[in-house]
Order: sequence, then C-alpha cells, then structure tokens
Amino acid sequence: MTASIPARDPLERAALQRERILRAARACFVRHGFHAASMAHIADSAAMSAGLIYRYFPSKTAIVHAIIDREMEEARRILDRLGSADDLVAAILEVFERWTRGDDEEMNAALFLEMIAASARDEELAEVMRRADTVIRERLEEVLQRGSGPRADAAAVASPGCRAAMLQCLIEGLLVRAVRQPDLDRRTLRELLGHALAALTAGPAPCSKDAAG
Repeated sequence: MTASIPARDPLERAALQRERILRAARACFVRHGFHAASMAHIADSAAMSAGLIYRYFPSKTAIVHAIIDREMEEARRILDRLGSADDLVAAILEVFERWTRGDDEEMNAALFLEMIAASARDEELAEVMRRADTVIRERLEEVLQRGSGPRADAAAVASPGCRAAMLQCLIEGLLVRAVRQPDLDRRTLRELLGHALAALTAGPAPCSKDAAG
C-alpha cells in the first residue's frame, strides 16, 4: 500500500512525507469534512499505511491543525495580493474566480467554511482561528488605508477598524457565495463590489470648524 519515496536526506524525506500526507488530508477534508474524514481515508488518498502517517502526525487533530495553519497562511498571501493590487475590485473578483474553481494551491472556500464549523466545536481550533482573524483584520486595515479615497457617506462615521471588519464580512460572504452560488453573475458582482469598496475605502469625514477649533 505504501508507495516508496527515493532515498535522500532524512529531513528532506520527512518533509516530503509530511507534505504528501497534508495534500492527501486536504483533499479528504474538502470531500468529506473534518469530522467524517478518517485516517483510513487519508491513508488511502496518500497511498500509505495509517501506521506510517502516525510517524509524522500523532493524531488526526494534529493534521487538522496543520491544515488550518496552512490555509491561514494562504489567506495572508491573498491579502498581500489585495494590498498590492492597483484595482481592488478586479483583485477580489480574481480571488472569487479561484474559489469557485477550487484551485489546489488556493485557499479552498469549502474547506474554510469547514474550518469555521470545526472551530465552533473545538476550543483549541477556535483560538487558532481567533488569532488568525485578528491578523487578517489588521491586514485589511492596511488594504483600506492604501486605497483610501474621497469621503463617502457610508464610511463617514466608521473607524478604520470598523471598515476593516465590514470588508472582512464582505470577503467571507464571497467565500459562501463561491460554494453556494458559483455561477453568480460577474457583471452584477463587479458593480456591487465597486459600490461597496468605494464606501469602505473612503477617507474619514472632514472635521467641522467647531470640532477643529
């Protein structure tokens, strides 16, 4: 059952085996969910014995944690792309397209929703998600500050942190739409994103003379 990997440096071999297990586990978690996917599923997908998997990961929970860490790192890379994009609407639409396709190297929308559900049942996972959530929101504040423009009423009374939370809700909502409505009309989505981001990237309301005085 176990497929061989050519002999090489032990550390490199271990890293390759871990990567192989994580890729197999990710595919199983996308297909079955964290709870239903068993070590037997993962072993079959990785073409190795369950006993060998336990040499690299002490439990399925450890694999779940490693997958979540990897997905959160990918989320941060997505935010880096958004932060450097000249056209934020186009950049978000590109991410949405990747989510609807379920690209192997991209953060998987269905898996992200599974992570949220799993964290509601596991306090340790919930803490991991909370820490990642804070980092993501701080990064979104930077994205909004970079794209700040003329004042818009919808953002006039909102603090940077509030606007970042609103943008986070928007992006996470698109994750749900990628799973539930992958055929969402792109022209409509572009228009809606344009209106929403015009408000969220607006600069703060100017001070009145009395307030400035």
